[in-house]
Amino acid sequence: MLELIAQNMAPIMFLSLIIFLLLGYPAAFALAANGLLFFVIGVELSGYSGGSINLDWPLLNALPQRFWGVLSNETLLAIPFFTFMGIVLEKSGMAEDLLDTIGQLFGPVRGGLAYAVIIVGALLAATTGVVAASVIAMGLISLPIMLRYGYDRKVATGVIAASGTLAQIIPPSLVLIVLADQLGRSVGDMYKGALIPGMVLTGIYLGYVMVMSIIKPGSMPALPKEARTLGSGVMSLIVALVFTGVIFYFAMGYFEKSGSSVNNSEILAAGVAVIVIYAVAVLDKFLKINVMSRLAQQVIMVLIPPLALIFLVLGTIFLGVATPTEGGAMGAVGALVLSAIKGRLSFPVVRDALAATTRLSAFVLFILLGARVFSLTFYGVNGQIWVEHLLTSLPGGQLGFLIVVSFLVFFLAFFLDFFELAFIIVPLLAPAAEKLGIDLIWFGVILGVNMQTSFMHPPFGFALFYLRSVAAKVPYIDKVTGIKMEPVKTSQIYWGAIPFVFIQIAMIAIVIAFPGMVMHYKGKPIDPSKVEMKLPTMPGLGGLGGLPGLPGPSGSSGGSGAGGLPPLPVPGSN
Repeated sequence: MLELIAQNMAPIMFLSLIIFLLLGYPAAFALAANGLLFFVIGVELSGYSGGSINLDWPLLNALPQRFWGVLSNETLLAIPFFTFMGIVLEKSGMAEDLLDTIGQLFGPVRGGLAYAVIIVGALLAATTGVVAASVIAMGLISLPIMLRYGYDRKVATGVIAASGTLAQIIPPSLVLIVLADQLGRSVGDMYKGALIPGMVLTGIYLGYVMVMSIIKPGSMPALPKEARTLGSGVMSLIVALVFTGVIFYFAMGYFEKSGSSVNNSEILAAGVAVIVIYAVAVLDKFLKINVMSRLAQQVIMVLIPPLALIFLVLGTIFLGVATPTEGGAMGAVGALVLSAIKGRLSFPVVRDALAATTRLSAFVLFILLGARVFSLTFYGVNGQIWVEHLLTSLPGGQLGFLIVVSFLVFFLAFFLDFFELAFIIVPLLAPAAEKLGIDLIWFGVILGVNMQTSFMHPPFGFALFYLRSVAAKVPYIDKVTGIKMEPVKTSQIYWGAIPFVFIQIAMIAIVIAFPGMVMHYKGKPIDPSKVEMKLPTMPGLGGLGGLPGLPGPSGSSGGSGAGGLPPLPVPGSN
């Protein structure tokens, strides 16, 4: 009996951890306690294992070094920076301004508010990277407006929850930082790989809203004319965009002639064009020249600051100018500046942001430390070999592995949040994926999209909890219309989320089927047949590459050897 337990210590240990978590113990302490408990058991049973357990008491001395490896990991510093940035931006009123402006832009279109929520969700995802901040901000701001103008409750809540979870996959997502760290890959590469899938998922959300607006037009009506306070002026906005494109074209030509590289020319030209059109909009508004419509002014002045912040964070990382940690630090400073410009920066805002950032950072750190204790014992009982054999022997090769792993992560996401999945499951899956020849950035993006469903599927989706916390639980009087509104039921939030869960599952299949969506992070492939190597030539000099030949044994130039060296003697010759 003891031999059976000792030789199957790895699966017993893993199942024990799942039981601890299902009983409701905090993940950090469940990991650490499980690791220490099975360390003691493993040491006592090592003699019965036939060599499969490699644990001894002196191995515990490695724990301080493993803890220090976590505490000295500079990549993880990006988590508090991006968290702080997201919370400050939430307090600055940026989400409110974006929703109001884009809602006015799409107001005349059926489903316009739903389009606005999804677009703003993508913009907030690219500036905050925090799901809770996005869902809560849009739930507070947009849900009452959508209900006021007759949106179906299931549609409204589903769109808000789904668009908030875009912060999970669109950089600078916190989970992508953790996945890159656990997979041993660059955060910058993970961000590049996830960018296109995130934008495609946003496009699918928009497509779903468009289809629903055709099938069930009554579920998402257009804004009434009296609610469009910015008036019309779309043509003025189109003219402004054309003007920006013309500036970009001429600026790029100028920078190319001045000797800048092509990539830098495009970036510099885009920067010049954006600054010019923003300056024109500001001057037009404050000097009351009225060249632009109010709608065009507002769209330009509201959209460009967050886009500039996105470039400050992601652009510098993609260009290689800054590391993710440095990009996060610049983003945190940029969020403070934007908040100060809007007049919303105050001591309570900074205090609340610091408190929330500290809580999340401590949560992540304790889980990671607990995972280090668990992995010390799990590797000591050859758990990684058990997991690798289990997964690499699955039928179907890479595809079979990815399908099974996707089902596993989707199931575990009912009970574990994305940090727990990243710290517990990913380190076990990564070696098997690498052995099967799967690119780990591609694998990480698949896991990221999959973990996104952990926020959405009922009844444990965190995005649904966040939305439930801010949605009306009792009847209320609408501030604008004065009409008594019915509360939002929890069942309506759950039913609204289900179509988006299926969309996310379809997105997992799309990323698996089209790896090129992620693999572009490697850049253009190099054709070996077109690679040429040329040695510099010096006119008038002989020998290899134009070098003079070295003198032979008789003092003459030995031109028959390579580079003028005398020929090597042939074995057996005199």
